[in-house]
Amino acid sequence: MSISEFRRTKKHGDIAAMSGAVHKTRATSTLSYLALGDSYTIGESVPAEARWPVQLVQRLRRRGVPIDEPRIVAVTGWTTDELSAGMDQAGLAPAYALVSLLIGVNDQYRGRSAGSYRKAFTSLLQRAVALADHRPQHVIVVSIPDWVTTPFARDDARGPQRIADELDVYNAIARDETSRAGARWVSITALSRQHAELVADDGLHPSAAQYTLWADAIEPSAAQALRDRD
Repeated sequence: MSISEFRRTKKHGDIAAMSGAVHKTRATSTLSYLALGDSYTIGESVPAEARWPVQLVQRLRRRGVPIDEPRIVAVTGWTTDELSAGMDQAGLAPAYALVSLLIGVNDQYRGRSAGSYRKAFTSLLQRAVALADHRPQHVIVVSIPDWVTTPFARDDARGPQRIADELDVYNAIARDETSRAGARWVSITALSRQHAELVADDGLHPSAAQYTLWADAIEPSAAQALRDRD
């Protein structure tokens, strides 16, 4: 995750260095994958190989899916509007065989309303579908995990119940808009709550082991999306 300014200075200027930062056209028929998000997607405080999009690609390859390394457009601290601006800067162009979207925790952390989140999330989802060649079934939306279970949250004045409730509202919005668009929804929120001990050394972000659980949960939907590509 990325809670607001947490390690933000470390991540500025990272867009060009994100894994798979150039959308390549290859002679071989490998499938392209674009992962959009914030620190949960870039994998704050874990090695690059432990990021869940990278783990997901490895699982898909073991299934025999000829998929490229993920192009990750995500920075620690990003809100919905910052992700949108980052996508503009990245110069993305369709068509990707698979697109994932996980965004919103920083909007919630900064106290933005549910209505503003719905509007911004819907716009990002529409962009994700367009990048998937207007095939919503090739877009996977991943729910926002619950950071209230982390040591970092203990000092937050809002209290655990309010934070959890706000995240539930955000996730209900994202799930609703995902269903409306015809995209795929994968919830990992319960996993984040059930495995609160799987936290990185920074006391805030998921550990590599928790990302493994996320990749396990996302894999079936990703595999189905790529089976349906024709």
